[in-house]
Order: sequence, then C-alpha cells, then structure tokens
Amino acid sequence: MSKQALLDALLPLAKTIAGLDLTHAEGAQAQLEAAHPIAGLSALSAQVLKARDDGWLTPRGGDGLFFGRVCKASDATFGLSVDAVDMVATGPVHTHPNGEVSLCFTDAGTPKFMGQPEGWVIEPPGSRHVPTVTDGRMVILYFLPGGAMRWE
Repeated sequence: MSKQALLDALLPLAKTIAGLDLTHAEGAQAQLEAAHPIAGLSALSAQVLKARDDGWLTPRGGDGLFFGRVCKASDATFGLSVDAVDMVATGPVHTHPNGEVSLCFTDAGTPKFMGQPEGWVIEPPGSRHVPTVTDGRMVILYFLPGGAMRWE
C-alpha cells in the first residue's frame, strides 16, 4: 500500500467533504453518511490498516497515540489536509478553526471516538476538544479544511 494509492482512494471523499457546510455538523455528517456509508468503506478501511501496519501512516508518537500525515492541503486535495492517528487513549486538546471531518475505523474492541462508533465524526469551525477513544482501538483519518488546527 503506497501513500499515493491511499491518497487516490481518499480523493472522492475529500471532494464530498470540501462541498460540505461544517457549521452545521449534524447535517454535514448525515450528508457524508448518505454519500459514503461506513458499510461501503471496508476496502478503504483495509487499506488504512495496512498502511498503518506497513509503518508509514502513523510513524510518530507513543503511549497509545501514534500519528502521521497523508497529505498537506492543496488544490489537488480540494483544500484539505489529511492526517491519521492510531488511538487507544486521549490526545491533546486542540481547536479546529475551520472544522474537522474524521473518518474512524475500528481496529480492536468496540471503540468510540468522542462517544461515537466507527464512521464519520464532524467538528464544526471553532470547536475545541480533547480527542478520546474508549473501549478499543481506532485508526482515524482527519480531513482539515485549509490544514488548520491550533494546539492548545
């Protein structure tokens, strides 16, 4: 699994995400679930877990929190950066100036990210949170409009 192959698989999702109004998180989440239901993303989930297992997707971190970057925001990615995190713990508090769209894949147990099961999680612009995975392990791809994130 190459980085370019994963990026190619993510571009249709990025195109959909770029057209969403993230200020209305529930509506945006419903649109994503309709356009790209988690049940239809099993091949992508396998690609993501393979990239993690190959060691290049989440090469940095420790103590239950590993992370990495798939791509920077660019015209080719519809203005979105895509990062990945492999979590079994709590991450650092941060703010999303332009919002965040997370695609969460279960790796072990029955995990929840921010209280939600495998699937899409939307944080609206200006939201601040402490990312948390409970009851298992998830690999999460997060799409950031303009690549904007502010660490607290």
